Amino acid sequence: MAKIAYLAAKVLKKAGGEGDYHTLLMKLPALLFIASLLAASLAAADPALLTLDRLFTAEEFKEEKATAIRWSKKSADYFTLDAPKMGKDGKDLVRNDTASGKKSVLATAQQLTTPGAKKPLAVDSFEFNADESQVLLFTDTKKVWRKNTRGDYWLLDLASKKLTKLGGDAAASSLMFAKFSPDGKRVAYVRENNLYVQNLADLKITALTSDGGSTLINGTSDWVNEEELFIRDAFRWSPDGTRILFWQFDTKDVKKFHLVNQIAGNYQQLKSFPYPKAGEKNSATRLGMVSAAGGAVTWLKIPGDPRDHYLPHAEWTPDGHAVVLQQMNRLQKTNRVMQADPATGETKLVLTETDKAWVENKNDFKWIGADFLWLSERSGWRHAYRAQLDGKLTPITQGEFDVIDVAHVDAKGGWLYYHASPENATQRYLYRVSLEGGEAQRITPANQAGTHGYEVSEDGQWAVHTFSNFTTPPVVEIVSLPEHHNASVLVSHAKLKEKLALLKKPRCEFLRVDIGGGVKLDAWSVSAADLATSKKHPLLMYVYGEPAGQTVKDAWGGSKMLWHWMLAQQGYIVASVDNRGTPAPRGRDWRRCVYRQLGVLSSQEQAEAVKALLKRWPQADPARVGIWGWSGGGSSSLDAIFRYPDIYHTAISVAPVTDRMLYDSIYEERYMGLPKENAKDYKQASSINYAAALKGNLLIVHGTGDDNVHYQGVEKLINELIAKNKAFTVMPYPNRDHAINQGKGTTRHLYGLFTEYLQTHLHE
Repeated sequence: MAKIAYLAAKVLKKAGGEGDYHTLLMKLPALLFIASLLAASLAAADPALLTLDRLFTAEEFKEEKATAIRWSKKSADYFTLDAPKMGKDGKDLVRNDTASGKKSVLATAQQLTTPGAKKPLAVDSFEFNADESQVLLFTDTKKVWRKNTRGDYWLLDLASKKLTKLGGDAAASSLMFAKFSPDGKRVAYVRENNLYVQNLADLKITALTSDGGSTLINGTSDWVNEEELFIRDAFRWSPDGTRILFWQFDTKDVKKFHLVNQIAGNYQQLKSFPYPKAGEKNSATRLGMVSAAGGAVTWLKIPGDPRDHYLPHAEWTPDGHAVVLQQMNRLQKTNRVMQADPATGETKLVLTETDKAWVENKNDFKWIGADFLWLSERSGWRHAYRAQLDGKLTPITQGEFDVIDVAHVDAKGGWLYYHASPENATQRYLYRVSLEGGEAQRITPANQAGTHGYEVSEDGQWAVHTFSNFTTPPVVEIVSLPEHHNASVLVSHAKLKEKLALLKKPRCEFLRVDIGGGVKLDAWSVSAADLATSKKHPLLMYVYGEPAGQTVKDAWGGSKMLWHWMLAQQGYIVASVDNRGTPAPRGRDWRRCVYRQLGVLSSQEQAEAVKALLKRWPQADPARVGIWGWSGGGSSSLDAIFRYPDIYHTAISVAPVTDRMLYDSIYEERYMGLPKENAKDYKQASSINYAAALKGNLLIVHGTGDDNVHYQGVEKLINELIAKNKAFTVMPYPNRDHAINQGKGTTRHLYGLFTEYLQTHLHE
């Protein structure tokens, strides 16, 4: 900046200014204004330097969106929606021969245009019937909390190309989760919290439930079960198509939360919805079975209070003779697998999974003939077992490593494909093992260090493979299994890589941080490649720190990571550390030691990590240590600057939970227990109770329309900081949700806010 100010002074001198340069340099307002313009101009002109506008306005480094594919259930082909060969609007529905790459158009965009319409249908997703002669097209979709799960459904007959809208007189964009019956002659869907079946021959609609409404939900779920247990599509056809199994949620006695939209018009608008906070009354949840032709519902006889248990998974057995379900107790320490008789609703216990802390919800039913796959941490590591309906468990994987998740069960071929990384918890690779157990085989090539994901075809012969690492954008390709031969590239990111090649890249490093007591934490750092060691540099920590997320991954981080690169170019050292309790594949004890210590153990280990890094990096300035994070990371940022005020100088807390009593029941009670039993733990875990210790600079950012982590918590924290006479800064984003990305210019403004705050309080 001094050099730029000198240039600015020279400009003024040439323009007729009087006096020497020292005098001119005293004219700070004009000089700084010109200097800022010159700096912006120089940065914008230099392809090696990142700027906010390049990242968030021009979006020069925007990633390509991979075309969504749907694997065929009867062949090795896959289906896509491709840019049309004719015209510029809509998409063609295309069949792709995986081996040869040959494409055949099943329906053109023009054929996906309804009579009288000017443009083709904007298809969000699609589903084929069993013989692939008809397709359900999901269009005009609307967001329901996290995902676009409400919209219109059109039936496309591939032979005649006839389009038929389903739902009868249903309101626009009001159908959810439509799916074919096994014989393809009917479609079931949810409409306004009730279940319906529509006959495709005569379009006759039969209501299977009629009691759904504002407090009773059939076939989909309430807010908390969707958010925390991922229950959205909440009904299942029986294999013979005669019956439907479905969830029902009764929210009548659940307290409502109210969001206030202040910008919709001259008067506020309220959005109210049932939201059980920690310790409060939950929805009553049950499972029922009803004939696809309509009639009385048979409710499963599941023991226990339906408000103090959860039903995260339920499925028909492959032969349709029974239903299997999972029931978790409210503390989520016990998961009981039960088998139910569809005729009577009677249930019997199959197996029980327990943990002294909590049981993970990672067991959607995957069938191996009449058996099912089961993931358990009973050995101290997450492993796969073959479970029989008599409760017998047989190990499939064994050893001191975690099965991160299951990629595919190839029952016909006799293989289990899974993601794991036994040597490096920051990476992900594909392995396979016989369903009978034995030695595992790594499928991912050894020369591709980083993070890999696989979406495997129905027959287990092919997969959509996504690979990235910390400095390499994702490559998406189709590969054969198990050979891993490349069949085609879906996304190469060639243009993005060209842009990145021109940058002055920072030094990126992965390391282990020893915090004592035999604990070593995974970490990464980003700093200028030519970092001056003759002066001190600010250290900015990026944090999440809770059981729901891991920040230290050898994977491409997108625009957020490039923003960290921009800061590194400006002289910051940016680092991130995963404390114990984050979901890294480092064993059960690593993940569970945080039980009833949210905010306490994480902040302690983060602080110890900062002290270790400062010793490791003498160029890092101990007087200029900052921290920032979002959601759980926002909470961790508050915990850091409140609990360790002598370590952290500045904090940016985005969308934080300030008081554990204010967040939802399923999340908080899973990790903290019940408030009435652990009041002391809840108090110690809540950052708001440590606000009086604030010494440094604090910026709090939150969307006032956040249905997940409510702005209420920020206002309570504001009140506490005022009472303690603490200076701080708050930026509310009107009616934005938890992502704070709605509205024109929001993301650019948000990261501009972060950058300016750091420049003001941390950089110099």
